[in-house]
Amino acid sequence: MRKTLMTSVLALGAAIGTAQAQDFTDAKQGGSMIVTYKDDVSTLDPAIGYDWQNWSMIKSLFDGLMDYEPGTTVLKKDLAEDYTITDGGKTFTFTLRKGVKFHNGRELTAEDVKYSLDRVTNPATQSPGAGFFGSIAGYDAMASGEADSLSGVTVIDPYTVEIKLSRPDATFLHVMAINFSSIVPKEVVEEYGPDFGKHPVGSGAFKLADWTLGQSLTFERNADYWHEGVPKLDQITFEIGLEPIVALLRLQQGQADIPGDGIPPAKFLEVTSDPAYKDFVIEGGQLHTGYITMNVKMPPFDNVKVRQAVNMAINKDRAVRIINGRAVPANQPLPPSMPGYAPDYKGYAFDPEAAKALLAEAGFADGFETELYVYNTDPNPRIAQSFQQDLAAIGIKAEIRSLAQANVIAAGGEPDQAPMIWSGGMAWIADFPDPSNFYGPILGCDGAVQGGWNWSWYCNADLDAKAVEADAMTDPAMAAEREAKWREIYLSIMEDAPWVPVFNEQRFTMRSAKLGGPNEIFVDPVHVPVNYDYVYSNDVQ
Repeated sequence: MRKTLMTSVLALGAAIGTAQAQDFTDAKQGGSMIVTYKDDVSTLDPAIGYDWQNWSMIKSLFDGLMDYEPGTTVLKKDLAEDYTITDGGKTFTFTLRKGVKFHNGRELTAEDVKYSLDRVTNPATQSPGAGFFGSIAGYDAMASGEADSLSGVTVIDPYTVEIKLSRPDATFLHVMAINFSSIVPKEVVEEYGPDFGKHPVGSGAFKLADWTLGQSLTFERNADYWHEGVPKLDQITFEIGLEPIVALLRLQQGQADIPGDGIPPAKFLEVTSDPAYKDFVIEGGQLHTGYITMNVKMPPFDNVKVRQAVNMAINKDRAVRIINGRAVPANQPLPPSMPGYAPDYKGYAFDPEAAKALLAEAGFADGFETELYVYNTDPNPRIAQSFQQDLAAIGIKAEIRSLAQANVIAAGGEPDQAPMIWSGGMAWIADFPDPSNFYGPILGCDGAVQGGWNWSWYCNADLDAKAVEADAMTDPAMAAEREAKWREIYLSIMEDAPWVPVFNEQRFTMRSAKLGGPNEIFVDPVHVPVNYDYVYSNDVQ
């Protein structure tokens, strides 16, 4: 096996050495690529999809009012041709581009914008991103079921929509750039109902051509895409059911182009240390934290001392070693590169003896039994086994439930199903580069709902109020004060200890010889993991 592997690697390295990289604007139209994944995609509905695997797929199928420059965190206008901000930062008026078409051929209008925002905030949709829209006037009435339309969203004319906020929101333009703000056609959603996620229709660069469940998805180029020159590829095929080690071999043999699940941990050091890979192994930073959640609604994790004891029991350095040093240990929810990070905060030291003493104070001197849910793709089960050993050392017997990603996500979205979850493979990567994004969906009260991503079910009304105050600081001159307020919020969360922050991970991926495009789009910080819209083929002449 090793001889076959190295032969393939050297051949691929040679091919890359002769490939002619091009600028995106000069790249020829045409070509295709194959992306591999172990598990099937859960959904392609932008109001529902919220995981590593489907995030960039959805971004390529749908558009929103705002987006980011490729490979960066710099905001740009997307479906919005222009916008104005008035009323002290509480009224946003967007002018839409004319002639934008959905994949079914119908023109996109301001009515679609309103429908899409109403839909994502309607509790019946069970969107895990509903909380992002909490600053829009009328959101509370929608969330409580008292209204079926956001009072703050008004269609002025077919190409103008006005959005009034109930409070100034420093993050609002970022919110308009996330997948949950994607614009969808009402008639198609109503046609397919809950199956819209299997029959998505948007206005994005690609459209779904085929989905054979458990086998493959095929995207084809949207020939009517409003953005001139985008995309370059004619087709993307996502092959399902391939273990990461098999996916790596497929790439080396020229039968795949991107391993969607990343470089297999067992091959990581071999791959990254081999000079033949230097042109196609890509490293990128990311706003990421991997963490263990403890469901505060399920005994004994309703006891803060138990949660604090677990924090002291986890050997984070060992977890980092398991992934070959591709991360740094974490001691708080925010990653070091995020505004609001507290560099002087020490967190909970690894101290099993102190953890046992605290567990005894909580009334569990003999420990207890629980379950730890984990995504079943390597290295996550091995990391979970490491945690299992750590917990056993203080008397906690944790049974590991190793499941497909979609099943772990579903369990976390139920209030009484998953006592503990290791977020690896699904860990939090910021939707946008602002400290508020690590709060609302995964630690705030709005995310502690059925189908949500606040798997600890932690809800602190006082901190929610402070979060609102922080996001009302829209004046750039208040940026430092706003950061300080967010810092206080996260340190208060650590006192309550609903999480064990474990590590902040770097991102590594690979591409085949035939793919072109700047490295940044293959580790795009927003179109996670890959900005498919800007990939091109070097084979097209």
